[in-house]
Amino acid sequence: MSTSVDHEASTYTVIFQPSGRRGRVSPDQSLLEVARDLGVELESACGGNGKCGKCRVRIESAVDDRAVGEIVSPPTDAEEQLLGPTALADGLRLACQTHARGDLRVFVPVESRRADQVVRKAAGDRTVPLDPAVKCYRVALKPPTLHDPLADAERLQAALAEQHGVTDLTFDLEALRALPGVAREAQWELFVITWQGGIAGGCIVDIRPAADPGHVLGLAVDVGTTTVAAYLVDLITGEVLATESAMNPQVAFGDDVISRLYHALHNDDGSRELQETLIAEVNNLARRAVESRGAAPEDIYDVVMVGNTAMHHLFLGIDPHSLGTAPFTPAVQGSIDAKASLLGLQFNAGCRGHILPVEAGFVGADNVAAVIAEEPYKQDEAILIVDIGTNGELVLGNRDRMVSASCATGPALEGAHIEFGMRAAPGAIERIRIDPETLDVQFKVIGLEGWSTEHPAEEIGARGICGSGIIEAAAEMAKAGVILTGGGFNPDLTHERVVLEDGRPRKFMIAKPEETAIGRAITVSLKDIRSIQLAKGALRAGAEILARTYGVEKPARVLLAGAFGSYIDKHRALEIGMLPSVEPEQVVTVGNSAGDGARFALVSVEKRREAEWVARNVEYVELATDQDFQAEYMEAMYF
Repeated sequence: MSTSVDHEASTYTVIFQPSGRRGRVSPDQSLLEVARDLGVELESACGGNGKCGKCRVRIESAVDDRAVGEIVSPPTDAEEQLLGPTALADGLRLACQTHARGDLRVFVPVESRRADQVVRKAAGDRTVPLDPAVKCYRVALKPPTLHDPLADAERLQAALAEQHGVTDLTFDLEALRALPGVAREAQWELFVITWQGGIAGGCIVDIRPAADPGHVLGLAVDVGTTTVAAYLVDLITGEVLATESAMNPQVAFGDDVISRLYHALHNDDGSRELQETLIAEVNNLARRAVESRGAAPEDIYDVVMVGNTAMHHLFLGIDPHSLGTAPFTPAVQGSIDAKASLLGLQFNAGCRGHILPVEAGFVGADNVAAVIAEEPYKQDEAILIVDIGTNGELVLGNRDRMVSASCATGPALEGAHIEFGMRAAPGAIERIRIDPETLDVQFKVIGLEGWSTEHPAEEIGARGICGSGIIEAAAEMAKAGVILTGGGFNPDLTHERVVLEDGRPRKFMIAKPEETAIGRAITVSLKDIRSIQLAKGALRAGAEILARTYGVEKPARVLLAGAFGSYIDKHRALEIGMLPSVEPEQVVTVGNSAGDGARFALVSVEKRREAEWVARNVEYVELATDQDFQAEYMEAMYF
């Protein structure tokens, strides 16, 4: 009895509102960790390091009679800096910095709740010649007799060689176990499924009755830092049957790669935790996809995965420590073939996973996939592929030569480091127009049709600004003279939308308090503009360094890849200097090239070979060590 009492005394009850979820928490757990365990969707761009200020919660009351200040740990230095004394006095805290010291209720404000992102990763309509690693053969066997007692396995191997010219096939143990029963039940008329990608000979992975072969499916998976997309493909016809997408569940451990690497490096089970949560989501997406087509996960026989180098390592369960410290070398560069079950994927027992190769450092398999989808190595003109995600990846080249680089663009463009930044979820402002004469603002909110001026204020309900919105805000503020070429606010500007601090313009109001769902104005601050400058400056400087390395003044065309790159307004991106100085018609959006490349590798062994060639032959440029990068970076920050 005393043991039970001691246990209860060492833990406290925490109730999260408005969800009503509750649980027991020990004093050494932060409220953010408790929220993760209970499934409370709480923003945490920095992964719980007390740097982003996104995980704000309000300590509402103690469950007992104690004062609120007695039931939580004292404010940390990070909280005092990010929140300030007034907010702290009102009970506002950072969940990652706060620990329970008693039973309490915690309210999660609207702006701190992680909403489901609008994921725009539909499959493209391009195809490649069908030649998958998984191949199927109908085989008619002669039943064994006393005069012909050849074993079932050898009988099938001989028939495959005679009827289809397929030799040197081994058996997966699961297929061998199934063979005797299926062969006799099907009266020796069999449908044989083999896997031969990238290995000498191949193997038999499943045996089915020829009269009822069922589905033979593959799954192409694009693991982005923020989102995961899965494409279900019929491996016999090459048709894309379904597309499913979701937020990468690892965002609970931080919005960017660095935050997740930090979690993996500083927690004993960090890598395993990140791998398992990602694999669980892939299983979930696959289950939804197959069920929509009347199939089952057991019908999936091949999986191709692409992602940046960190996602690649975490998907495979490879220790990512080497990526977190200089010289940032990956554990493996070449492609990997493995039993899908070893990764935790719950598909057919014979299913294989093929992971495309990485180039170097943080230029990963997703970039390789984009290259084999867009095929600059088959073009005469120099093409720049820009994949703008949480990380920016660039490839410039043609059939003669290709160079690539990676730069940190995404945190600001995905909403991190922006005071009212958020992902592209319902309630996010995604389009902005500012009248240069009156400074009146119109904006569009995800989830609503039309502009803000077309709705009553109480219907708008804006929660924040997403990446495409913050780019437009910067472009519009620059055109309207709100900010100057260097990014600072116009010191002579006076207007009701301009917020002064210490007598100087420091913020511009995009949405008035009555137009928001958070009860206060949504603004773009000087600090936000600086974050955009850093992001767009890194991307532009990277492009300029690649052009100089390659030996051209500028690319003939710019291909904007990725969900974010496909949705931003290219005119606004050009206006703020995010992209090289080309004409708007030379900028083309190409959709989710990484996802297309993964699909192509799923249905074409030749594309897998091309991916290997690309990973070996693209010249990687390390921007951090380039002697001109800093100068280009500073120049590129100007509007």
